[in-house]
Amino acid sequence: MMTNNRISPLNSLKEYSYFISESVKDVEIIISTIRVWSTSPFTGIAEGEIIFKNGLRLRMREEIDFDAGIIMSYGYEVYRGSERLFWYDDFPHPKDPYLAVTMPHHKHIPPDIKHHRIPAPNISFIRPNLSILIKEIKEHSKEKIKL
Repeated sequence: MMTNNRISPLNSLKEYSYFISESVKDVEIIISTIRVWSTSPFTGIAEGEIIFKNGLRLRMREEIDFDAGIIMSYGYEVYRGSERLFWYDDFPHPKDPYLAVTMPHHKHIPPDIKHHRIPAPNISFIRPNLSILIKEIKEHSKEKIKL
């Protein structure tokens, strides 16, 4: 898969590792423990946490098929201390017509975070999600400061 005359980061362990290392150089990030490793000649895992200056923490896990250039499954959770603020997952909910527009991608939000789900149009299997998540976490902090 080509994007902007570059090979997609999802097409190789080396490219995805580089993408992750560049993404976590954001000035709002204090520390990252995200690691990318191979589970076969064609697949890998990206997993770890990012801690932001605003006190939020992102936990992520992705299973990637480098041969197909896709994220096969993922889970992204955002915390403030031990409080889980929201999360994204790809577990399908075919009986919920509200989520059909981004099936299976959705976001869990308060109130009743386990059952309150909204569509997640910016989350994808075919492109990396980390940049979108970092941007959202930084914006989430700004929203809270205004309150």
